[in-house]
Amino acid sequence: MADLTGVAGVLAADPEQLLPARQMMAFTLGFHIILVPFGVAFTAMMLIANWRGLRRDDEAALVLARRWSQVAGVLFAVGAVSGTVLSFELGLLWPGLMGRFGAAFGIPFAVEGLFFFLEAVFVAIYIYGWRRMRPWPHFWTGVPVVLSGIGGTSAVVAANAWMNQPDGFTLDDEGQVVDVRPLDVVFNDAFGYEAVHMLLAAYMVAGFTIAGVYAVGMLRGRRDRLHRLGLVIPLTVAAIATPVQVLVGDIAAREVFENEPAKFAMIEALPETGTRVPEVLGGVLVDGEVRYGIGIPLGASLLAGLDPDTEIQGLDAIPEEYRPADRLVNTVHIAFQVMVGIGMVLLALSAWYAWLWWRRRRQPDRVPDNRWFLRCVALSGVLAIIALEAGWVVTEVGRQPWIVVGYLRTAEAVTTTGNVWLFCGATVALYAALALGTFFVLRLLRHRWREAGELAEDDDPGGEGDVPYGPSRARSGTPA
Repeated sequence: MADLTGVAGVLAADPEQLLPARQMMAFTLGFHIILVPFGVAFTAMMLIANWRGLRRDDEAALVLARRWSQVAGVLFAVGAVSGTVLSFELGLLWPGLMGRFGAAFGIPFAVEGLFFFLEAVFVAIYIYGWRRMRPWPHFWTGVPVVLSGIGGTSAVVAANAWMNQPDGFTLDDEGQVVDVRPLDVVFNDAFGYEAVHMLLAAYMVAGFTIAGVYAVGMLRGRRDRLHRLGLVIPLTVAAIATPVQVLVGDIAAREVFENEPAKFAMIEALPETGTRVPEVLGGVLVDGEVRYGIGIPLGASLLAGLDPDTEIQGLDAIPEEYRPADRLVNTVHIAFQVMVGIGMVLLALSAWYAWLWWRRRRQPDRVPDNRWFLRCVALSGVLAIIALEAGWVVTEVGRQPWIVVGYLRTAEAVTTTGNVWLFCGATVALYAALALGTFFVLRLLRHRWREAGELAEDDDPGGEGDVPYGPSRARSGTPA
C-alpha cells in the first residue's frame, strides 16, 4: 500500500473491496476475541470451583461450578458460530492469501479444528455429567475442556504469528508454495511469546470480568458465600496472571523490536531512525512529526535494548511503497499505549487485592469487602476487554500493508468480486442477533438462579438436594 494519507487516495490505489473487507474482518474478529477467554480460562475457573467443592465438601463451590458450566456452555456455542463465520471469511474475503499460502497458513487451523472438536465433546460430557457421573470422574472430564481450549487458542495464535514472521515453506520460481514444513509453520519465531501473551490475556479477561460481576452483586448487598467465593476464585486467578503478563509483554515488545522493526516503529510512532530515542506518551503523527505527546528522555531506547544508545529503526527505513500511512501509525501507537496503560492499572489493582488479602489474614473471612475496591473490580473486566482488543489492533494493523509480511500485501490478497458491503451488513446483523440472544439466555439463567435462592433447588433438577451431585451421592461416592 502506498503512503497515501487521504481516504480518496487510498480508495484510488486499492481495490474497492479492500475497505469493507478489512472493516468486516475487524468487526468479526473483535467480536469473537471477547468470547475466546471464556472458552480458555473461564472453564479453568469452573474446574477450580469444582475441585474446591469436592476437596472441601463445599456446597457453595459446587453450585458455583454447576452454574458456571451452564454459562460456559452458552458462550462456547456462541463462540462456535462466530468462529465459523471467521473461517468462511478467510476464504471469501482473502482468496489471494488462501490460494497462494493456504498450504502453509491452513495447517494451524487444521490443528485448531481437532482441538475444537475435542473441546466440544468434553464440554457436552461435563455439562451432561452433573448428577449422572460419580463426582471425581466427572471432574476429570472437565480437564480436557481446559487443555483443548489452550491448544485451540495456541493454534490460532500460531497462524497469526506466522503472518507476522512467516516460516516453514519454500517458494518456487513462480512464487508458489512448495516444500511445506508443518512444525516450522506452527512453531514459527513469533509463536512462543504471542501464544503465552494471548493465554495470559485470556485468564486476565475472564478473571476480571467474572469477578466484576460478583463485585457488582456485593455492592448491591449480596454478601452471601456464593458471591464472595464467586469474587475470590476468578480475581485470584487474574491477579496471579497480571504480573506475569507484564513480564511477558515486556519480552514480547523486545522480540517485536528485534524481528518486526516496522511494527515497532509504528508502536513508537518514530519518524526517523535514531539512538537515544525518547518514549512518547500519547501524541499523534502529523506530517512526519509527533505532536501533542509527552516525551520521556531515552525511554524507548532503554526499553528496547536496555541501553540508551540502542538504535531504533524509524518509519523512514521502510521503503516508501510499503510505508504505512500516518493514520495507521497513530492507530497502532495509541492502541499499544492503551493496552500498556490498562495493564499497569490492573497490576495496581492486583497488588491492592494482595495487600487487602494479607491485611485480613487473621480474620476467618479474608474476602475483601472495601467498597472502593469492589467498585474498581467491577470496572476491571471492561478495562481488560478493552486492553485485549487494543492488543489485537496492534498486531493486525501493525502488520500493514502486509497480510503475510514480506510476501503478500493485504491489497493483493483481497477479493476483487462481489459486493462486500452487503456481505458485511449481513454479518453485522447476524452478530447482533447472536449478542442479543446470548444476553437474553444469560439473563434468564440469572433470574432463574435468583428466584431459586442462593443455594437453589433449581440447581438440582432431580429434586434430590441443593448440591449438583446430591448430598448422598457426593458423600458416599456411589454412582449417580
